[in-house]
Amino acid sequence: MLAHALYIKAIHGAKTKNDKIDSRKIAQLLRAGVLPQAYAYPAQMRSTRDLLRRREYFMHQHSELLAHIENTNTQYNLQPFAKSIVHRSNRSGIVERFADEMVATSIEADRQLLDVYHQILLELERQILKQARVHDPVGLQVLRSIPGVGKVLALVMLYEIYDIHRFPSVGQFISYARLVKCPHESGGKRFGGKGNKIGNAHLKWAFSEAAVLFLRGNEAAQRYHEKLVSRYGKAKAMSIIAKKLGRVVYTMLKKRRPFDPKKFYSEAAHESVA
Repeated sequence: MLAHALYIKAIHGAKTKNDKIDSRKIAQLLRAGVLPQAYAYPAQMRSTRDLLRRREYFMHQHSELLAHIENTNTQYNLQPFAKSIVHRSNRSGIVERFADEMVATSIEADRQLLDVYHQILLELERQILKQARVHDPVGLQVLRSIPGVGKVLALVMLYEIYDIHRFPSVGQFISYARLVKCPHESGGKRFGGKGNKIGNAHLKWAFSEAAVLFLRGNEAAQRYHEKLVSRYGKAKAMSIIAKKLGRVVYTMLKKRRPFDPKKFYSEAAHESVA
């Protein structure tokens, strides 16, 4: 990719430059197969994908409000909340915890906004899920068969991937999902790559979340995680699981088959030995 950028820059900085010369040089790159072509996302699904991304933005705002309430509670040295305030039913009485009128007003504003965001998010999820059941109901069910992958993660994967066949190999797919690093090597020395942000940030988030949720209540996955932690450390272990899930999703969508735990752990054991 860097070589392509340098070549295009060389064309731009040539002594003689016009449309005819530029067209010929770009045609030579295309003929050689070294110039990657952009993918045009289907117009009929683009609006739903964009709405799903907008939902993600609203969810971030929702999370910031929750964090502000938690941080304010800590700032004034109050007792931790008995239950998670993520759930609306557990937010009753949180304003009364604060004696200062201005602080209580701020928390009340947060609470009201949380209720509004909650309703908005529910409605957006309902509409997006309705469209997904029209666009690709089989793909949606295949993705939801993965332990820990719920409605939202399945929708993000479905709409950010769209057609798995546009990736000729699993390596290209996990690279697009930012599940692999991009080291540079020169003269026998390896350097940290600068292309780690090339790819789809939404898929990167989805697989990172899926890796965490995959472990919840999943004893087999937890044992696999412990082996990885003992060998690579916690951070690397989670990255390996996210990458492994990316490979699994690629195969599942290609074959239109649900998650197979026996195959997943048998391949994982073989990879860890290798």
